[in-house]
Amino acid sequence: MNLKKRLIAANAATVAIPVLITALVAIAYLFIYSKLYGNIYSWESYQRASKIEAALMDTERLIQQESPDAIADEKFQRLLRQKIAEIGGELIVLKDESMIYTSLDATGIGKIELAKALEAGQNKPGKETVVIGSQPFTVQIIEQDPADTAGGTVLLLVPPDQAANGLIQFLIVIGLTFLCSFIVTNILISYQFSRAVLQPLNHLQHAAGEIRTGNLDCQIAEEGDREIEALCRDLELMRLKLKESIHTQLKYEDNRKMLISSISHDLKTPVTSIKGYVEGILDGVANTPEKTEKYLKTIYVKAEQVDKMIDDLLLYAKLDLNQIPFNFERTDVQEFIRSCLLESEPELENNRIHTEMFSDLTQKRCVFLDRERMKRIVMNILDNSRKYMDKDEAVIRVLLRETPSSIIMEFQDNGCGVSEKDLPYIFDRFYRSDQARTGIEGSGLGLAIAKQVVEGHQGIIWAMSHGKEGMSILISLAYLKD
Repeated sequence: MNLKKRLIAANAATVAIPVLITALVAIAYLFIYSKLYGNIYSWESYQRASKIEAALMDTERLIQQESPDAIADEKFQRLLRQKIAEIGGELIVLKDESMIYTSLDATGIGKIELAKALEAGQNKPGKETVVIGSQPFTVQIIEQDPADTAGGTVLLLVPPDQAANGLIQFLIVIGLTFLCSFIVTNILISYQFSRAVLQPLNHLQHAAGEIRTGNLDCQIAEEGDREIEALCRDLELMRLKLKESIHTQLKYEDNRKMLISSISHDLKTPVTSIKGYVEGILDGVANTPEKTEKYLKTIYVKAEQVDKMIDDLLLYAKLDLNQIPFNFERTDVQEFIRSCLLESEPELENNRIHTEMFSDLTQKRCVFLDRERMKRIVMNILDNSRKYMDKDEAVIRVLLRETPSSIIMEFQDNGCGVSEKDLPYIFDRFYRSDQARTGIEGSGLGLAIAKQVVEGHQGIIWAMSHGKEGMSILISLAYLKD
């Protein structure tokens, strides 16, 4: 349920429930009252009440129409007695504050009863009940012209209307029932509504406090109405993103520390060699032009190694932060691989390494490549194969084949290979597979950079070991369909 519907339901229930309770109490009250006192709320009861009201009005009109002396006339008094008797009432006629006629037993009416009747008729005519001669009556006073001193006063005594009295009691009971049920319902619904809204908000406040203190493991449950659930869900996503961001930041910090430590260690070897050869020249160890030239060439080679390591480090850092945009071009795979082999062939031949290229492609296949970045990857793979070659008949084979949606380039060498346990880690930066390879010069970032670049091309790179017969690096890229 959403918050708007809950508010509407709460407001509707605040009115509907008291009304329903009041209706049930009214039905119960009428049922019990009718069992105890009879059915005073029947149609006959209201007909009788209407008849009494009409008789009283007719009697009052009759008295007002007659002359002041008429009320002392016995004939007129009998007429009044006859009319009031029709509704079960009695009659008292006063003149000059003295009772001159009554339909009751005159001996049963004392001054006290008469005074009470006058007081009831003056204060609450037709409402207050007085007892005269052990019989209850309501009193209505009819005065002839008050300005005429000769006029008289007539007291109409009518049996109390039980229906009217019962109606008053009924209205009081109904009113109190509605008021009490309205108050109780308001309290209960307000409590329930506030609980449904405040409880999730309290949990959110607690979670926010935990996050503020650095506890990002405090999970935020989705609870409450739809709007609050959405808020909880968004805050939970924010917590997860924040946790992931902090985790990534810590990971980058650890990587930075490891990067600095590893590159410092790898730079130390060529820098130490450079210092050694420079000291040899300064100390006069290179005492012939041939030795001096040899030392200087070695220093140059070591400086190039340092320069390449720094370039690899900067490139990897930029790739890791996604700061290098790729310039993709439509490229023929076979022509691209052939050009890379031609460029690296002189250096490979100097190391007595033979290169071969085999293609199982049925037709010309093109892919989107950043030619400069991918060329560097291919050259690094070939250079790694050169560095780790330990066979007299050294061969590097490049095999091209296709799947229904991709081109697979396999770079296979017959070098020293990589053990199965080291295979999953060779694309990690600064990782070297075994002790035999630790003497190899380099930044240790070549295959890590290759992985970053290939993934930037939406491709996959992996390795296969052939034991002591070498290993293969495979790259899979989606080809363009005509």
